[in-house]
Amino acid sequence: MESDRYKRGLEKLKEIDGHAGEKMVEALKDTAPDLARYVIEFGFGDIYSRGILSLKEREIATVAALVALGNAQPQLKVHIHGALNVGCTRQEVVEIMIQMAGYAGFPAALNGTFAAKEVFAERDSLGQKN
Repeated sequence: MESDRYKRGLEKLKEIDGHAGEKMVEALKDTAPDLARYVIEFGFGDIYSRGILSLKEREIATVAALVALGNAQPQLKVHIHGALNVGCTRQEVVEIMIQMAGYAGFPAALNGTFAAKEVFAERDSLGQKN
């Protein structure tokens, strides 16, 4: 039985990531289904569903944090897609990377930029303009 947090989180995840979020849940299903549930309930059901910040603002913060971490390329790519899905432009994503050069260092900013480049190429191949 799905909790209200789970339902709310799954809807928010779909709003931001489309099918990519469903792929994450499916990928964890046989190994760590509880982890997928925690991500959905807490991350998206509680955090992303709060007011005050828009989804675009939340994705900007998330992309910046993942760039600064420097060790979360798969999650960074998912959230770059998410940022573009909720209204960020490609130029804004690149600007996030430039901003991170001053706070997380050039290696982190460069790695983030290369991740963005891969996301942009993927979206181009699918005919997605943003």
